[in-house]
Amino acid sequence: MKLTVTGRRLTLTDATRQDIERKMQRLDRVLNDAAVSAQVVVSQDGRVAVCELTVHARGDHMLHAVGRHARVTTAVTTAVEKVAQQARRVKGRWKTRRRGADGGRVLRPDAAAPEAAPAPDAEPRIIRSRARLAKPMTLDDAVLALDGERRPFLVFRRPDADGVAILFRRPDGHFGLIEPEG
Repeated sequence: MKLTVTGRRLTLTDATRQDIERKMQRLDRVLNDAAVSAQVVVSQDGRVAVCELTVHARGDHMLHAVGRHARVTTAVTTAVEKVAQQARRVKGRWKTRRRGADGGRVLRPDAAAPEAAPAPDAEPRIIRSRARLAKPMTLDDAVLALDGERRPFLVFRRPDADGVAILFRRPDGHFGLIEPEG
């Protein structure tokens, strides 16, 4: 990550610059080297030190925070903590999107905790979903229909055969086809 440290209306000592670099390394670990560049502007506003921190992360994400305190190091720490919180939120979104892109389960932070596992002696329940029509379509049409949706599978009728077929999305990104024998 490219780091630019600027002092406005005050002179930054080498010790302060090293302290800023050390705190920015912690932020770089949070983003797993996804941070492209960072600009730190430290200025004096009366008796208050103001630290403006802007981090450019991959995907054109701009993380920005302002820290104010009487001491320069505390103002820098406040700004870095605010940006670190934003970075954790963005990193969580990246993981969610990556998990959703390969057909895995998409987790949402507002989703309730999963239900407890049933007792070993309890019978498994059947939970019905809403009925869907098995439309007659070719295999190519079924692939296009499944590719455009977020569902993990598609049940359809083959026009050239009697019965239904199931097209599903595999974990490796390819499609699988289940056809009844006979």
